[in-house]
Amino acid sequence: MNWPPGQEPGNEEAANEVLTPAMRLLQLQTRHRALDTRIAEMQSYPYQNQILLQRLKKEKLRLKDAIERLKDDMIPDLDA
Repeated sequence: MNWPPGQEPGNEEAANEVLTPAMRLLQLQTRHRALDTRIAEMQSYPYQNQILLQRLKKEKLRLKDAIERLKDDMIPDLDA
């Protein structure tokens, strides 16, 4: 079964759990590495589902952008 992004089994968060920016960053980096591994595995076989591979690559890029934005938000402004 296909799960919506961020809703994979085992990725549930408690409703009252507060994620700090550092915890969120770690979570995003872990998902990014997992996608990287899955993409590498799929690319090792020449006859894979190319549409799924493209979707995984786009999700990986989306995660990378989110990681960079979060890192930027965590660094204080020096101009302030």
